[in-house]
Amino acid sequence: MDPGLRLLLLSGLALVALATPLRSQAQEAVGAATATPQVVEPRVKRREVSPAGIDTENFEAGAFLGVVSIEDFGSSFSYGARLAYHFTEDFFAEATIGSAEAGRTSYEELSGSAELLTDSERRFTHYDLAIGWNALPGEVFLGGSRAMPAAVYFTLGAGSTRFAGDDHFTVALGAGLRLLANDWLAVHLDARNLAFESDLLGDNKLTHNLQFTFGLTAFF
Repeated sequence: MDPGLRLLLLSGLALVALATPLRSQAQEAVGAATATPQVVEPRVKRREVSPAGIDTENFEAGAFLGVVSIEDFGSSFSYGARLAYHFTEDFFAEATIGSAEAGRTSYEELSGSAELLTDSERRFTHYDLAIGWNALPGEVFLGGSRAMPAAVYFTLGAGSTRFAGDDHFTVALGAGLRLLANDWLAVHLDARNLAFESDLLGDNKLTHNLQFTFGLTAFF
């Protein structure tokens, strides 16, 4: 064999022998990098949360005050009390009693001396039993750090209203907002329509007596 060709062949074999371990080392390095990926530690700032400590009792009792617009007799100061029992988180039953003193009609005001009712007959006393539905439970935020559990509710009930010396069957339709100030005290804002038939002014008609109240109740 020619000496030059022999030298060229030996040089090629030496390069192949040298490249083989280098290739193996590169493959091992790639495999090691794939097997052990870099771990990134998340930096999440934990927020302290205080769970609501709502009382688990089912009874609720309290008082309210506000104003009632007695049809044909103007608006009068109203006050009363309520007692409720919560069957579930969505439904409850409520008994309500309230009282007010009716004002004077426009006819009485214009005539000056005419009195359609005596003082005792002007007492407007109503009571009813209703079923309530917590339609929109949620929270009301006060500022940026305080949230109060709340619920918008609707009530439908029936009862009786004593006015002008007679007892009138009454349908009571209402809506309200309940705010839980703490684990046992609730604040109520209510609007109600006390509807009953009356012929006090000559014609028999369905009267609508709107009542708006603010109240406080306690769970027990």
